Amino acid sequence: MAAAEPARPRRASSRADGDGDGEGQDRERSRRTAPRRRSGKAGAAAAMRAAAQQLAELLGRLPDSVSSLKPTEDGWEAQVEVVELERIPDTTSVMASYRVALDEDGELISYERTRRYTRGMIDRPT
Repeated sequence: MAAAEPARPRRASSRADGDGDGEGQDRERSRRTAPRRRSGKAGAAAAMRAAAQQLAELLGRLPDSVSSLKPTEDGWEAQVEVVELERIPDTTSVMASYRVALDEDGELISYERTRRYTRGMIDRPT
């Protein structure tokens, strides 16, 4: 028989959060879970997470980083860096940069590999 988990301590609520009627707690909960801004678009942080997670599902590889993110008329566009081939030493691993397009709700619309390079490669000015 499994032992019961100990109860987690509750945060003390302040009267300024809606005079203790739960309204302040509802606002706090919605701030933590709502991935959208008032304009209806997903926020930047939520869009970054969505781009990385959805690309990982499609490629079967975990993204290394999101190197850029910009809003578009239809949602968001992100550049996501992925390790395509791990090598030793790390600086010789093959990386790829993917352009990921998301709609206003943060759903992946399209992706495209735009570049392959070794991790240790430094961009040179053109």
